[in-house]
Amino acid sequence: MSSIWQAWTNMSLVVRIIVGIIAGIALAFIVPNVTAIGLLGTLFIGALKAVAPVLVFILVIHAISTHKAGAKTNMRTIIILYAIGTLSAGLVAVVASFLFPTKLTLPTSTEEISAPSGIGEVLETLFVSLVANPITAIADANYIGILAWALLLGFALKAASDTTKTVITNLSEAISKVVQWVIQLAPLGILGLVFNVVAETGLSTLSEYGRLIVVLVSCMLIVALVVNPLIVFVATRRNPYPLVFMTLRESAITAFFTRSSAANIPVNMKLCEKLELDEDTYSVSIPLGATINMAGAAVTIAVLSLAAAHTLGIEVDLWTALILIVLTAVSASGASGVPGGSLLLIPLAASLLGVPADVAVQIVGIGFIIGVVQDSCETALNSSSDVVFTAAAQYAKER
Repeated sequence: MSSIWQAWTNMSLVVRIIVGIIAGIALAFIVPNVTAIGLLGTLFIGALKAVAPVLVFILVIHAISTHKAGAKTNMRTIIILYAIGTLSAGLVAVVASFLFPTKLTLPTSTEEISAPSGIGEVLETLFVSLVANPITAIADANYIGILAWALLLGFALKAASDTTKTVITNLSEAISKVVQWVIQLAPLGILGLVFNVVAETGLSTLSEYGRLIVVLVSCMLIVALVVNPLIVFVATRRNPYPLVFMTLRESAITAFFTRSSAANIPVNMKLCEKLELDEDTYSVSIPLGATINMAGAAVTIAVLSLAAAHTLGIEVDLWTALILIVLTAVSASGASGVPGGSLLLIPLAASLLGVPADVAVQIVGIGFIIGVVQDSCETALNSSSDVVFTAAAQYAKER
């Protein structure tokens, strides 16, 4: 048994998730009445629901409190490009979600959930959530309140001693480790989720996931092939496609298979050297981009949050959509560095739309099912964009 378990754990998470999907479909046809199998999905969703609020709270406090002031002025253009790129990606995702709305079949009934009447009710809920008790906010998965308190505590702790900041860093690393443990259970959880869906509704429901993947991947392709080149052209006034195609070929492909922006840093550094960029700049911008330049994550968070809203019949007006774009960009920049980390921030964005935490976490579970494709494409876009914007900043300066 130990050798079988070791062989299983040595397999990549992508392969194990695929095995879980196939096993879930097969078991739904072979033993559809064995409801205990579906319990695996329930437990997985419960673990996600438990860890996600704490993750957001700790990571935001850590990011704010440990931020060091006095960054080099030559990084300003790159940071601005990172911000524009992430906001633009969120905009593309929101527009695509309105043009091609996706409704999903969820295991839990949503018939009694009432949608907010408009931006007034949304803003009222937003302001009330902001001043919620922090313990209550975490317990109730009130992500707006969690974010507000995390920001306040983060700024308050900027003046704390190095010892205190070390404790905060250790807490951040610890919760990230817990998230990694939960994600390692994803194949079993996905087996249970797929079993429940197929046993209750048949294979037709899985076609909804195919539509969702098409919307996600199409948005990411638009960002990579249209939005990013347009940003580069405006900044540099030169043809952006030679640079874009080179980064897609030499950075995006490796990031697609490693599914880790951090693991792709050496590849991007070598590519920057090949492009003869300033080493003092890219030695900072590339690691920084692996942390905050998250256009792909912005697409994922926006599309899945709006899919939750469409599923519940929630009408999202223009002003709410604009707020969502900003919140999506901020959430994406704080996405956890583990595979699937952006999925855990979906409840934060979905809460703005009036989507209950229980439903949002079910959407996260669906995100893990499609993550075999989604996370690879997301990482490819995130990582390759780091080089694109680093090069664009230098070319703009040389112009």
